[in-house]
Amino acid sequence: MEGIVLKRVALVSIVVLLCIAGCSRFGRNKSDEGGYAQTLGTSGGMAAYLQNQALAELESVEPWQSKYGDGLKLTTTHYEILTTLFEPLMLRQLPRFMESAYRGYKDQLPEPIETTNKFTIYLFAHREQWEDFTRGFTGERAELFCKIQAGAYCHNDTCVTYNIGRSRTFSALGHEGWHQFNGRHFEYRLPSWLDEGVAMLFEQYRVDGEQFYFEPGRNEYRLDALAAALKKKRIIRLKDLLATNPGEVLATDEQDAVMAFYSQSYALVRFLREAENGRRLSAYRRLLRDGLRGDWPIDNVSRRIARDRNEPRTVLWNRIVGTGLFEKYIDEDIEKIEKQYIAYCRNIVEGLD
Repeated sequence: MEGIVLKRVALVSIVVLLCIAGCSRFGRNKSDEGGYAQTLGTSGGMAAYLQNQALAELESVEPWQSKYGDGLKLTTTHYEILTTLFEPLMLRQLPRFMESAYRGYKDQLPEPIETTNKFTIYLFAHREQWEDFTRGFTGERAELFCKIQAGAYCHNDTCVTYNIGRSRTFSALGHEGWHQFNGRHFEYRLPSWLDEGVAMLFEQYRVDGEQFYFEPGRNEYRLDALAAALKKKRIIRLKDLLATNPGEVLATDEQDAVMAFYSQSYALVRFLREAENGRRLSAYRRLLRDGLRGDWPIDNVSRRIARDRNEPRTVLWNRIVGTGLFEKYIDEDIEKIEKQYIAYCRNIVEGLD
């Protein structure tokens, strides 16, 4: 499963926190960017407004009629975004944000890939629309998804979210967009520590003029959680982190354990990319490349589960493959590298308030 959390303000996703609210009927959310809450009334009016902006990443915009009333379909090079949201700033920025994220996802790979069919994103204006859509879209899993209090999910190659404020909505889409991207393009599904660790690289961003830049090193929410785990001595041993399925952690009903898993997975991916001047970066990229191609040295049963996204990513599969891949590609001596990893964790949280 996938999840998202953001800078200092908790964005709760299906596997990030245990805030179980159920599928109640929530009221309308207000944007955290109140100055941009102005709407342009109708789908035709908003479509005309966006067309007049001459946005480089926006190929087309047209009205979209859904059961929820007026909406828009925004088409970019790699995305089709269906939305009932009518906030000008968010809609102006969303095409560029998603295309920036797409380029970031591609940059994780040591070889180029091409997306021929556009990814689909649903962005609803209000939670009640999102819940209603989720019930019809996810079937028997709907109640599980509806436990997300504020966030997004990726299901059947589709990202589904609702407006929780511009910055948090974009962060949620940045995270879930990675799950959507690798779910389609990778021959093998990724073990949880790697899948979630990479997704968290796209939670923190800055806007410079009209450009978006992702800044994983400034993901304060993850860094704060990591610092708390270190301070409370709740750090998960590396050998256990590599073997962990998020569902196992959620089942403990311990928020500290959930936060430790995600913050440590975030730190582990950064460690592999950055520590000691990128000493392990090439190995990390080979690991992703071989997952993309379907070349991991795993047994036949693990290979079948890795290929079939309709077959659950079991606890046992995650334990065998998550640990085995780390030993094959990064280091067989997990206890030795754990000391270096923990030192890196302490270093990146040093000086946090």
